[in-house]
Amino acid sequence: MVPEVAVPPVRGPAVGRHSSVVYSDDRAWAHHLCAFVRDGLERDERIEYFADATDPERVLRTLADAGIDAAAAVTRGQLSVATAARTYLADTGFDPDAMVGLWHDAFEAASARGHRGLRAIGEMSWGTRGVAGADRLLEYELRVHHEVVDRLPVTAWCFYDQRLLPDAYVDVLAGAHLTHRGDPSARPALRVAPLADRPGLVMSGSAGHDTRDVVAAAAAAVRSAPAHRVELDLSALRHLDAASLATLAGAATGRPDGVPLRVRQAPPHLRRLLELFPELGSAVEVVGR
Repeated sequence: MVPEVAVPPVRGPAVGRHSSVVYSDDRAWAHHLCAFVRDGLERDERIEYFADATDPERVLRTLADAGIDAAAAVTRGQLSVATAARTYLADTGFDPDAMVGLWHDAFEAASARGHRGLRAIGEMSWGTRGVAGADRLLEYELRVHHEVVDRLPVTAWCFYDQRLLPDAYVDVLAGAHLTHRGDPSARPALRVAPLADRPGLVMSGSAGHDTRDVVAAAAAAVRSAPAHRVELDLSALRHLDAASLATLAGAATGRPDGVPLRVRQAPPHLRRLLELFPELGSAVEVVGR
């Protein structure tokens, strides 16, 4: 359970503070890096950079070359550049539950030092290297919006280097963010993203056997959602098979409160599945037309 902390009003809409950043050359990487750090320094926020493929010293040199006094920021404790392997990938690998807790701990530490907020960049190139827990990365991306960014003055940019990651992998993970920066990404066969205005997810495309891993990640995010009521927007879902519906329904029944998933604008195929499998109706509540 994430601890409740007293925080100042969250700055700006959460929609714009958790972003995917896709790039394919060093110049674009440097551009996004410098813009992010410069903005954080101007706002008196604590800034953290979690490097994977990039040497931390190169991060600091790039900032200095752009006229940003990174050394002074590091000295006064406002900027930290570390490797992912020594931070959120340490010990047992990647754990979304632990990472959500680390966000809250990091914000409390930044607040205690007088900073107005927290911002971090994470290089995500480790995701396809067989790191323990890497298969839960999509679940994590779906959870961060409501469990962290909606609740705290936190800005998080996830860096996806197209030179190091498969296009299909990037497309799915970039699609899990409400804000996208950098190179365009294609729409995956099944896109899942947080709802912008209430706890829940929006799913579009086709949910079937080929996308079962994406559905499983969505179900894990539903199961972990801290809100009492979680909604699904399936209005743009062209296809949903029975196995995918059962996975989502199972996530609802696995929640501590057992409150059904609320589905608005349910597509006709979902209604047909609920008629064929009425036992799933106790976990999925269809509202509206």
